[in-house]
Amino acid sequence: MNRRVAVLSDIHGVLPALEAVLAEPDVAAADRIVLSGDLAAGPLPAQTLDRLLALGDRASWVHGNAERELLQLARGGETSIPDPIAPWAAAQLEERHLALIDGLPLTVTLEVECLGEVLFCHATPRDDEEVVLVDSPLDRWAAVLAGVTAPTVVCGHTHMPFVRLVDRRTVVNPGSVGMPYGTSGAHWALLGGANGPAVQLRRTLYDAESACRALVATSSYPGIETWADDFVRSQASDVEALAVFTPRTRG
Repeated sequence: MNRRVAVLSDIHGVLPALEAVLAEPDVAAADRIVLSGDLAAGPLPAQTLDRLLALGDRASWVHGNAERELLQLARGGETSIPDPIAPWAAAQLEERHLALIDGLPLTVTLEVECLGEVLFCHATPRDDEEVVLVDSPLDRWAAVLAGVTAPTVVCGHTHMPFVRLVDRRTVVNPGSVGMPYGTSGAHWALLGGANGPAVQLRRTLYDAESACRALVATSSYPGIETWADDFVRSQASDVEALAVFTPRTRG
């Protein structure tokens, strides 16, 4: 049984944001840290994976669509990713990183204090890029959660944090550590523990200007200054994100 579990999703290779979250006392004290996909596709891919590997046995990993796509690109395949940083990021990974990614599961299930069985995934338990939103109708949620018995499901992928009920099941999205939509900071979630809410959505504020300078100084991505400005200094709004995601919820 895990007393406290920190959930970190959608880091996207933004190492300064990750370091800010890992410095949080509740993350440092957590029994387990779940890494729920889209971890390395960004400006510091290898460095981010190495930092996460340093967590050792405290970390439980699942793969996201970005991990699958990075592996495809690194192996000479193609993807439909429109962002040019993905092929570049794939080329930065060593064979040991690719072997790690290749072995990651689609879901992980843990016992968490005050919640019981919790299923962790990236997008949905059946697909690593399927889109469901906080306001998706119950019949849509019923379809994507068909066969799931865990009373709590944690997903990511959409970069927008929420907690909602779905037919007596709790669904949690921790938001994005490295590329949040709607608000600034690095978003994550804290689960479990008898001395507070069993599900907490957290936001770690950090110095975006310093983070951008660090990315420009340490990333070899040719377009790093523009990338840092677009995704770290300025965040896409939730309205912009929903305009892209909503049509994809009908599949």
